[in-house]
Amino acid sequence: VLCAGGAVQDIVMRVDKFPDAGTKVQASDFLVTIGGQAGNAAVAVARLGGRVTFSGPLGADNDEIAGRICDALLREHVDCSGVLRVPGAMSSVSLILVDAAGEKMIATRRDQGLSDIAPSDPASTVATADAVLLDNRYPNFVTPICRAAQARNIPRVLDLDRAAPADDPLLNACSHVIASAEALRGSTGLSDLPAALRKLGSSYNGFLAYTDGADGIYWLESGEVRHMPAFAVKAVDTLGAGDVFHGAFTFRLVETGDLIDSIRFGAAAAAIKCTR
Repeated sequence: VLCAGGAVQDIVMRVDKFPDAGTKVQASDFLVTIGGQAGNAAVAVARLGGRVTFSGPLGADNDEIAGRICDALLREHVDCSGVLRVPGAMSSVSLILVDAAGEKMIATRRDQGLSDIAPSDPASTVATADAVLLDNRYPNFVTPICRAAQARNIPRVLDLDRAAPADDPLLNACSHVIASAEALRGSTGLSDLPAALRKLGSSYNGFLAYTDGADGIYWLESGEVRHMPAFAVKAVDTLGAGDVFHGAFTFRLVETGDLIDSIRFGAAAAAIKCTR
């Protein structure tokens, strides 16, 4: 599996509750780790036993954060040959608070130079992949990779985490689109999520679904909205659960080709992640 898009350095603190404006809270845990949609998904695929490559833009050769991100991915047995170090750029960093219920608040700094760059040889990047998983935070980078995968007729799974119009070229080049609830609302302008799914599905021809946290996964099948409940767990940390879902779904899709099985497998992996 090729995971293309963003990888960041996460600075995480655990608090009992999120602070009000102008107030301070005491943190119980502190962790510096890697994150980002494609980065988290790549680690999930690797831990599930898949062969995985990460491809995405990171900071310049002298950017220490980029070095730490690559080192962390390599320790997880993720192939980093698809990384593009961008001259003059700094890698992305997220500051994250996680509360006692496992919910999170996230602030992310992204360097514009990372958003502008495109891969030099997308065909080579996807040459040995059985599927590609893409996030739409870096469309200039991942769209050429998606096109190259489309030319090979392999699955192209999009983690739609940022609102996109119905005619978005990346969205329409993917074979499977799984959106966050927030991105689906933003893409369609509808607050009713099943209605939003139908609206986006009226112009998109592939597999279309959205995840809604503890409420589970919804998808379109022959024009009808189907639902699979999430596994009931005591959530310790929901950070990255959606990324894990996408990685596990893509991994299982390559293994079995069965959509329902892949949804269930992704939901199970995401649930396990939330307990840790």
